[in-house]
Amino acid sequence: MDVFCGIDWAEGHHDVALVDDTGKLLVKCRINDDLDGYRLLLDLLAQHGDTAETPIPVAIETSRGLLVATLRQGPRKIYAVNPMAASRYRDRHGVSRKKSDPGDALVLTNIIRTDAPVDRPLPADTDLAQAVAVLARAQQDAVWNRQEAANPLRSLLREYFPAMIEAFRDKPGTLTRPDARRILAVAPTPALAAKLQMWRLTAMLRRAGRRRGIETDADRIQQLFREEAPRQLPLVEDAMGKQALALLRQLDAACQAVDDLARATEEAFRSHPDAAIMLSFPGIGPQVGARILGEIGDDRTRFATAGGLKAYAGSAPITRASGKRRYVGRRFVRNNRLNHVGHLWAFASLSGSSGADARYRRRRAGEDWHMQALRHLFDRMLGQLHHCLLARTPFDESIAFPAEPLPVGTAAT
Repeated sequence: MDVFCGIDWAEGHHDVALVDDTGKLLVKCRINDDLDGYRLLLDLLAQHGDTAETPIPVAIETSRGLLVATLRQGPRKIYAVNPMAASRYRDRHGVSRKKSDPGDALVLTNIIRTDAPVDRPLPADTDLAQAVAVLARAQQDAVWNRQEAANPLRSLLREYFPAMIEAFRDKPGTLTRPDARRILAVAPTPALAAKLQMWRLTAMLRRAGRRRGIETDADRIQQLFREEAPRQLPLVEDAMGKQALALLRQLDAACQAVDDLARATEEAFRSHPDAAIMLSFPGIGPQVGARILGEIGDDRTRFATAGGLKAYAGSAPITRASGKRRYVGRRFVRNNRLNHVGHLWAFASLSGSSGADARYRRRRAGEDWHMQALRHLFDRMLGQLHHCLLARTPFDESIAFPAEPLPVGTAAT
């Protein structure tokens, strides 16, 4: 007799249901979200035939947390069911739209009892791949948080110190740059900035890590700070300067978090066996590679074909056909993190691969707009990455983008 388990999880407790292969409810209970609760769950599974040879599959609406980590210690299959899919499945058992936590646990159990062949269990990624995923996602979140911290500071500077924004407008990172933050920390108001001497500006640029064009840039910044411009009242300006320093401290912390996580992510990624293959691709550096590896994992049985990986990333188009109507368009249900880094990868590959650049330009010449051409390039290179990871071979430009034959009657030069 096959047994299936469903868990409706919450913050403080979890509802558990077990059914047999005929759909008969064997047991239902509620466990606490602590060690005693986890032990009770494992004992309950063992009482109904859970062993290392015949583990009971579990369905739950999340892929993270201590409960999932506890259940994954072994060969047990864990099915992370999308909450929307569970909601749609609930309507198959009644039209009254009633809902309860024990009832949801039973719904999850029946999902894998009836539809396990079309659902995919959580991949069996190695510990290192899971660690890379945690760090890569944290670093990406830190980058977004850094921008969120920079936005209110920029808005405030526009109200009383626009010259500070103008000084770094064309520089990568603008206000998040170390030199911009160092200068603002010393001179948070236009009055203080106008008094900065050249030697002090050049010293701050050097301490911020600048190596080239220091004198020229310091002279440009000094001129900007000393130009005539509208000013707030002195007391108001001083108050805004103090507010800017408070926001700057938050931005400094966000920038430090980005740098620390970037170093940790790169170190973990470079120690992974797949790193050498991924870094052989044009456009993939340590940070981009870590984000890709974190999202696709290193369980090579997860995606049986390159098409499955492309659909997961959202690079492959989706077709909707009914009768005489047929629509082909881009996917909206996808792994957004992988899709985001895929566009960064495709754009960066244009300068690192002549074949990728030529393909992009052909798509553009065929009236694709910029993002469409990048998506098609990402789709192609993702298929190449799938092949190289399975074959354990590095990227080869001549194989990935073979030279196209010349038109008939054209002489080679």
